[in-house]
Amino acid sequence: MLVYPSSINLSCRTLRFLAEQRTARPQKIGTRWRRLPAARQALLALVHLRCGDTYAQLAAGSGIEIATVFRYIREAVDVLATLAPLLVAAMETIREKAFVILGGTLLPIDRIAADTPYYS
Repeated sequence: MLVYPSSINLSCRTLRFLAEQRTARPQKIGTRWRRLPAARQALLALVHLRCGDTYAQLAAGSGIEIATVFRYIREAVDVLATLAPLLVAAMETIREKAFVILGGTLLPIDRIAADTPYYS
């Protein structure tokens, strides 16, 4: 597999934040040493989440095994999940705000008029 450098449209602050969170977590749960530093682990997780690169692509680019990539991404997602608000807290915040933006996928549509009936 050929490996090439690429870019990702995320800030360095995002990478540093996740790397700091990843550094603190092994000390809390007592995991063993890692082949890659926390910043590289965070970068693998962010690339996977943002660009959708497969585990095999990430493993080839980093010189590590696919199972190691899987473990790094899973641990990073676990760290992010612990930082996310619970559903009850999120619903209370939504109730207080005038509007909210929910994360998700926007689908392109060709309908531009709301008064035109939809026929399938």
